[in-house]
Amino acid sequence: MKSSALLSGAAKAASYNMLLQLALRMTTFVLNAFILRYISKDLLGIVNVRLTLLYSTTLFLAKEAFDRACLSKSEERDWRQVINLLWCTFPIALIWCGSLGYIWLYVLDNPDSTSSITGYTAGVICYSMSTAIEVLAEPLFVVGQSFLFVKLKVVLLGISQGIKCILTVFLVLMQPQWGIINFSIAQLVSSIVYITLYHGYFAHYILKNKKDDDFPLKSIRDMYPRIIPNKPFIDLHMASLTWSFFKQSFLKQILTEGEKYIMTFFDVLSFADQGIYDVINNLGSLAARFVFLPIEESSYLFFSQILTRGSPAHKQSQDSLGLCASVLGVLLKAVSLIGAIILVFGYSNAYLALHLYGGEILSTGSGPLLLRWYCLYVLVIAVNGTTEAFVFAAMSKEEVDKYNKKMLLFSGLFLFSSWLLTSFIGSVGFILANCLNMVARIIHSLYFISEYFHNTTYHPLYDVVPCLPVVFSLIVSLLVTSISEMLFCTSTSSILYKVIHIIVSGACLLFVLATTYFKEQRLVQIVKEQLFKHKTDKSS
Repeated sequence: MKSSALLSGAAKAASYNMLLQLALRMTTFVLNAFILRYISKDLLGIVNVRLTLLYSTTLFLAKEAFDRACLSKSEERDWRQVINLLWCTFPIALIWCGSLGYIWLYVLDNPDSTSSITGYTAGVICYSMSTAIEVLAEPLFVVGQSFLFVKLKVVLLGISQGIKCILTVFLVLMQPQWGIINFSIAQLVSSIVYITLYHGYFAHYILKNKKDDDFPLKSIRDMYPRIIPNKPFIDLHMASLTWSFFKQSFLKQILTEGEKYIMTFFDVLSFADQGIYDVINNLGSLAARFVFLPIEESSYLFFSQILTRGSPAHKQSQDSLGLCASVLGVLLKAVSLIGAIILVFGYSNAYLALHLYGGEILSTGSGPLLLRWYCLYVLVIAVNGTTEAFVFAAMSKEEVDKYNKKMLLFSGLFLFSSWLLTSFIGSVGFILANCLNMVARIIHSLYFISEYFHNTTYHPLYDVVPCLPVVFSLIVSLLVTSISEMLFCTSTSSILYKVIHIIVSGACLLFVLATTYFKEQRLVQIVKEQLFKHKTDKSS
């Protein structure tokens, strides 16, 4: 396959995957807003944390390493051996299902005996079975990815997840007393639909397209394992590569799902608190994903294209270096301002936002406090993403390797601080641990940036803090909206009083934006130029 085709296909796949993630996030967002009014906090925690962790862990351990190894480029690849190797995911999934299912049933606390929630045992069995069912599509998934069926994954996963969401809502409405069983049925049906669509699509494709010489599956029989004359059953080199990837990805999984593992294995939170934390985490991360992640990705692309990786500042083109310093300073100020606005207005509107989104299940108890702290975390994420975008673009390969080792240390400290803080202060401890982890990374990045520009005339970090009038407007808005929330937005307030609070918050937001517009002229001018340029590019 030509490099140009690979590049085009990879770009399309990335775009479709972004759309898929956006669609799944929004679907989950809407689904949670609906079903939160019909289920208990305990049920929310069991399903969204414990059972979902069982599913994601089993699926990750069963297939992630195979994905990475079998998608690696190899000139001497025999697809028959690759297919055989990929079918090994099914017995491996069964082993993990049995092992982890036993732990979830007999080592961890069983909610059937400690709470009013029933159906936990059936839930563990169903979520485990859904993993084993889904890996039956693994060989076809890898073939599809390798031959750039870029829309296939998005469409099939979108259909199966859509059916899962619709079925969950239907069952929760029709049979609310079934509890965990409702989610378990929807999970199983979704997995069955997923593999049926994959096998059905490729069976149709094979029968319809017999002239494609590059495509390795010539008949439906080729979709399944078989003995290969005069060759090993599997590619031994690829099997060895799979084992290497497994050891690497095992640590990645622990770090990625670290919070949920601590919740599950150390009993630091009740099921109700776990459920509320998971919803707040998903709700709070919307700003990070939809606002700051695109800025971070675009920043990295810009810096990596304009800087020569690994070269010190004095060896860079001075025009490029000056532009980089200017853009970095403006970006840091912009994301700091956006994060500060989210913190100020999120703090005083946390209760109202949660009440509108999920009703009393979220707005009572620890929910508002969690969201307030999460708003602080969003500010920290914003700064960290932009600083690391520059650092990763400027670092040499050796510096990146050293940083990866530091990241391992940061992650270990995060897991330890998560366990320690949650043991003392509950679910807020997870957010504080995340903040500490991000602050440590920001300090590292700021040190790198400071050293990088040390012997130059450029000082991008001097421009980070907003001007005094903007800071003053933020402080005033925080005080006014906080007082407004205490007066007009409590659990006993009428709708009229809550509307008054919304009006006060809106007026304060306009005050902050107006102050920023008139006092941060350089920032506003750059934003205007970029927006005008974007419109001009689109029209041309």
